[in-house]
Amino acid sequence: MALAAGVLAAPAALATAADADAGRRAFEAVDPFIGTGGEGHTFPGATVPFGMIQLSPDTEIKPRKEAYGWAAGYRHGDPTIVGFSHTHFSGTGHSDLGDVLVMPIAGEVKLERGDSKMARSGYRSAFRHDDEVAQPGYYAVTLDDYKIRAELTASERVGVHRYRFPKGQAAHVLLDLRTSLYDYPGKVLWSRVRLRPDGTVTGFRETRGWAPGRQLYFAMRFSRPVSGHAFHDTEADVAYKGFPPPGEKDPTRRAQIEGRQLVASLDFKDAPGQELIVKVAISPVSEDSAIANLDAEVPGFDFDRVRAQARERWSQALSAIDAEGDAAARKSFYTALYHTLMGPSLFMDSDGRYRGPDNAVHEAKGFRYHSTFSLWDTYRALHPLLTLVQPEQRNSDFVNSLLASRKHSPYGVLPVWSFHGQETWCMIGYHAVPVIADAYMKGIRGFDANEALEAMVASADYGPYDGIAQYKELGYVPIDEEGEAASKTLEYAFDDWTIARMAGAMGRKDVAARFEKRAGNWKHAFDANTGFMRARKRDGSFREPFDPSASGYGSDYTEGNAWQYSWYVPQDVAGLAKAHGGADRLIARLDQVFEAKVDPKIFAHMEDITGLIGWYAHGNEPSHHVAYLYGYAGQPWRTQERLKQIMASQYAPRPDGLAGNDDLGQMSAWYVFTALGFYPVAPASNEYIIGRPFLPKATLNLPNGKRFSVIAEGLDEAHTYIGSATLNGQPLDRAFLRHEEILAGGELRFVMQAQPNREWASHPKQLPYSMSAAR
Repeated sequence: MALAAGVLAAPAALATAADADAGRRAFEAVDPFIGTGGEGHTFPGATVPFGMIQLSPDTEIKPRKEAYGWAAGYRHGDPTIVGFSHTHFSGTGHSDLGDVLVMPIAGEVKLERGDSKMARSGYRSAFRHDDEVAQPGYYAVTLDDYKIRAELTASERVGVHRYRFPKGQAAHVLLDLRTSLYDYPGKVLWSRVRLRPDGTVTGFRETRGWAPGRQLYFAMRFSRPVSGHAFHDTEADVAYKGFPPPGEKDPTRRAQIEGRQLVASLDFKDAPGQELIVKVAISPVSEDSAIANLDAEVPGFDFDRVRAQARERWSQALSAIDAEGDAAARKSFYTALYHTLMGPSLFMDSDGRYRGPDNAVHEAKGFRYHSTFSLWDTYRALHPLLTLVQPEQRNSDFVNSLLASRKHSPYGVLPVWSFHGQETWCMIGYHAVPVIADAYMKGIRGFDANEALEAMVASADYGPYDGIAQYKELGYVPIDEEGEAASKTLEYAFDDWTIARMAGAMGRKDVAARFEKRAGNWKHAFDANTGFMRARKRDGSFREPFDPSASGYGSDYTEGNAWQYSWYVPQDVAGLAKAHGGADRLIARLDQVFEAKVDPKIFAHMEDITGLIGWYAHGNEPSHHVAYLYGYAGQPWRTQERLKQIMASQYAPRPDGLAGNDDLGQMSAWYVFTALGFYPVAPASNEYIIGRPFLPKATLNLPNGKRFSVIAEGLDEAHTYIGSATLNGQPLDRAFLRHEEILAGGELRFVMQAQPNREWASHPKQLPYSMSAAR
């Protein structure tokens, strides 16, 4: 049953005692610190599945040119915390958010953050990892400089803090609206803080940056009365202190301040030696709406109740898969699953209102509006995974949110990379298209398919965007008119194929034929002389000189080079093999990718290209399907070898355990699928390519109530190859699964062995789907 707009669904009780036990064990296995070091860019703080609030510590706030490493606000190697802000990205390669920064202070109030290299500098505080606790929906730490124990938890729209102040020192809460995780002069366009007569603090700020003109409102309440306050505009050197005196003609003069560099301190005279609960709600619409969100979700000050509800939500979400294995394997698996359940995040108020890309307020009717769509990353594995582990309603909400954003867009196209309702135009492609097509092909119907197809076609035909006009004219994007042209040609062709798939399933033969033809445009990028995908000029010639190792924003490719992008034809791998002269030639080329000797310094100028195995770069998305291509060429045992290599070198259950940005869950979704034993190389094909299992047993508790188990007999470090496989007791001699086979429930069983079985799933008639060899 669909939720009414804005209705906050209470977490459903777990279906059975077994499900409850699976949820408990899954919850306990998660380590939110994984990915907070190295290049993972994840955060350890409190959120609920797909929640609007991501309440987490910030260890540093860097200027724009240095912000890459602090995209999530927290780095595990940092020695100090500057505060707890309420919005964060999980695993992006770009920073922003960090809204409504709050810091508890004991003693003297300082208004500047200070220097992390100087003890007791500014209002920041030293902390120790030994004092940290991070669980799904909960975070705690001791701020050593203040001797304050801080705990965080969250509901969907409300962050809840619990501070225990030391005795003998004044207790304060600092609110800093000057900062952002993508910080530079002029970032804050305008902001406001007001103290209302009932002690509620509200405000807003409008920022420019990655998403220009983004507005966010907030409301704060406290379990103890505010005994005094000081509001500062550090740009204008203005300060309002105390409460307005009796007879003040303008009672808001001292209880409200507006400007571009605002910081407020709030005093609590009866908090020393006691607990203080702070509730903070956010809203895209207004301060009053933020108050309404507070009232709707956390009307009281029972921190433990909110924490318990967050735990229940996470236990329920994580119980979608019951995975067995040793402690390290389960920690890696469930932390990866945890990271896949954060976004796209809810972005509407409890009454269903939200702010769209036109910066106007709209109301969601019959669905819940979500934003934070990192589509260039997440269409590959995250969204396909969510169709297996989340209810149809949630996946329908995602599609309806994309359609609503398109409806409100001044350009009439689907989102490219959006957050908080705003478009950033980041990355390439029109990858909302495969997300919608994959959902439709899998039977998800909670949206208007005709409207969706219209939106998909409109996005694919939007000429002003990234060379689409030339692509429609020439069949490729010309490099002398548009940058990164080889990548754009390849990615547009895949998106076009997914339009053809959905149109065909809807009986729209005209649309299907048109876009199936466009799906073959990848051939225009293939250079038979070099065996690489290359960018052409308008006159049809390939750009010269050509260096297949070259990458960068002026190159033919997006965050990659020819060695990484030349295999991006997921819709037609058989066609790609034919272009190379046959399956054996393609396999030889793939071997060159993995076995090359490459100095990582070659990518020093490209922060996102990490996790190298030869030219293969697992830390970035264009490589994510490559190891699975051996299965298309009739040698799935080679995929099994490569996956073992990737899993062992690119993931580990420690803070630096992600080789690259998690990118809103894509790196983690790759891990979840691969650990289960299969991967969606071509979303919308309704096929998953079998790799090899990394867990002795895992059971998917599917949204339709059925269970699908994957069992690996004899799996250990010495037995890593598939010897044979059965599906529901019948021999399985193909290296792919169909989506409907998983949804039907049942058992996929592998018998593992020490040596590769070169005969299993090698017959040409049993290879996975390819457009040019469609069954």
